[in-house]
Amino acid sequence: MYQQTFIFAVPAFALLMAVEWFTDRRDPDRPANGISGRDTASNIATFVLGRISKPILAQAGLFFAVVLAAHVSPVHLSPRHWWVWALGLVVTDFCYYWMHRADHRVRVLWTAHSVHHSSRFFNFSTALRLSWLNPVATVGQTLFYIPAALLGFPAWMIFLLQSIGLLYQFPLHTQRIGKLWAPIEFVFNTPAHHRVHHGSNNPYLDKNYGGILMIWDRVFGSFAPEIEPIRYGLTKDIGTDNPIKVNYRELANLVGDVRHAETWRGRVGYVFGPPGWTEQPAPASAEPIAI
Repeated sequence: MYQQTFIFAVPAFALLMAVEWFTDRRDPDRPANGISGRDTASNIATFVLGRISKPILAQAGLFFAVVLAAHVSPVHLSPRHWWVWALGLVVTDFCYYWMHRADHRVRVLWTAHSVHHSSRFFNFSTALRLSWLNPVATVGQTLFYIPAALLGFPAWMIFLLQSIGLLYQFPLHTQRIGKLWAPIEFVFNTPAHHRVHHGSNNPYLDKNYGGILMIWDRVFGSFAPEIEPIRYGLTKDIGTDNPIKVNYRELANLVGDVRHAETWRGRVGYVFGPPGWTEQPAPASAEPIAI
């Protein structure tokens, strides 16, 4: 369902990107980190490769855990009631918040999500820069939606609402829209909030994880307003527009760190610790003092 929803949205994506490109070319004050032809081509290629490869993973049953949880749950909510849909949107957005936060704080999940953050530019095409063929990270992300299934929401509804939440975020990837009406900025994720999320400079690093609602970030202490210029991309630039390298650079770095780790604690830390975690060398044994 996730795949079909995105396929149907492709014409709207293309139209929005064309309008943004046209207005950017005509704007003498356009931001330097707005649109790059090479970067846009890389984003689109990454998206196309992902749409080709991800159905294979979906058919392999990566969402089995959510389906099973919905089946064994003693509660079964009916999609015939409007309030079930409203509540489901809030619940799945809450699940997304914690999944998204884990994407930034658990390195094996970051190997997939870092693809989306690796561009030094920020525009509608950046929303298409999504990872593919990273089954370990995909399975780990799926587990965060099990609570929604145990609460009684049908598995198909969870996947549909998840897709709606992701589609909502596409138009947030732009510098062409400033801050919106204050009540909207307080409750919902907006372009201003999502620009902050893509920032790699403090005070923006690892902030604004919310999908549709920004309430979760305000409650759990991960909110930051847009108050100064934003540097987009990773803290260490990957230095390539090759979509294959874009997709697997961080995963290759993780494998390399694990291979060179000296202890099992180091190996586990490189996989499940936060990005940037490093193994501390063992303290040198003190030499005996001659008397």
